[in-house]
Amino acid sequence: LQHSFTAHPKVDPVTGEMFTFGYSQTPPYATYRVISKDGVMQDPVPITIPASVMMHDFAITENYSIMMDLPLYFKPKEMVKNKKLAYSFDPTKKARFGILPRYAKNESLIKWFELPNCFIFHNANAWEEGDDVVLITCRLQNPDLDAINGTEKEQQRDGFTNELYEMRFNIKTGLASQKKLSESAVDFPRINENYTGRKQRYVYGTILNNVAKITGVVKFDLHAEPETGKTKLEVGGNVLGIFDLGPGRFGSEAIFVPRQPGTECEEDDGYLILFVHDENTGKSSVNVIDAKTMSAEPVAVVELPKRVPYGFHAFFVTEEQIQEQAKL
Repeated sequence: LQHSFTAHPKVDPVTGEMFTFGYSQTPPYATYRVISKDGVMQDPVPITIPASVMMHDFAITENYSIMMDLPLYFKPKEMVKNKKLAYSFDPTKKARFGILPRYAKNESLIKWFELPNCFIFHNANAWEEGDDVVLITCRLQNPDLDAINGTEKEQQRDGFTNELYEMRFNIKTGLASQKKLSESAVDFPRINENYTGRKQRYVYGTILNNVAKITGVVKFDLHAEPETGKTKLEVGGNVLGIFDLGPGRFGSEAIFVPRQPGTECEEDDGYLILFVHDENTGKSSVNVIDAKTMSAEPVAVVELPKRVPYGFHAFFVTEEQIQEQAKL
């Protein structure tokens, strides 16, 4: 492996293949790759973009991969000169999305689309509808990494916004559009991963406060329309439920674990699992939530002997997957 490897590779639940990318501070600034079910890496596909950007996530559909060239630029001189992080956002540049055939051997067939400037850390899912490629994502307006990172004063973070969006890219016309699906602030979206790359209905996101700590979990219904006139995340419209962690309690990314493998049971029939830390008592626990009902009463709470520090991501491994790894 001669290039970096994203924290967000996508595994197609039907083919078992893994799709991944890496980004770099030197050309080629992005590299795309397919890995077979048996772990064989196909040849890397360099992707030409104008400059080095932070490219944290991407998405796949049944036939395409979606690369994101967003205006959060690598500027090491700014870091040294102004004592900021190495990446800074340029609000004058458009957001670009490249739609690439999944098995492309080179970048010649990639189609680029433009939308108003933004940054995206995490996508929920993507699929195809006719000539449209649909992306469900968490969109940040005017992100400030120094504020999120804690290098700026806390009162400066009140403008932090991060909302669920639907974006559409029409392969035939070359037109792109977007639609806001939620109020702020929501991120770390997760789905039933048996539907990765296919149309699905439910998205589970974490609710963030003004210092980007996770205060709860929200369930969205993509078949419903968002309620108008809202100024914060509340149940109603496309918000089916909210699990609030309570005062002084903050969590991690919530992983959806289906009750049964495959797509034969209902899409939301499963559990949400997350770490929760109580700053009032100093104790940490694992919370298991009913993903269908979003009941305020957890299915289970497992107290932990040590504190689990706040982190970005989590991953659930089945017993079968552990057994398969043991054979390697």
